[in-house]
Amino acid sequence: MAQGQATKVKKKKKSVLKRAAQAGQRAEVNRANRTRVRTLIKRLRTAISAGDAGAAGTLLQPTLSAIDVAISKGVLHENTGNRYKSRLALAFNGVKAAKA
Repeated sequence: MAQGQATKVKKKKKSVLKRAAQAGQRAEVNRANRTRVRTLIKRLRTAISAGDAGAAGTLLQPTLSAIDVAISKGVLHENTGNRYKSRLALAFNGVKAAKA
């Protein structure tokens, strides 16, 4: 099924319709959380690649926090989120060391 489309309900039973509605709502929340995390990661990576340690420093904590929230909400798997955090921290430390 294409992304962003409502699930098709074959049965018109009340519980089936309710579960389909709930699935749509959860998908919307998950999409928003995933988008938020990806946007913050992109911003941090651009600051790191530009060598701007100050901007990267201010973006690092909110990005790591957003990744933790995504893990707790089940949007990201724990290992995936930890891998992202580790790689971002390593890249930030490299920029910080190069500046000093």
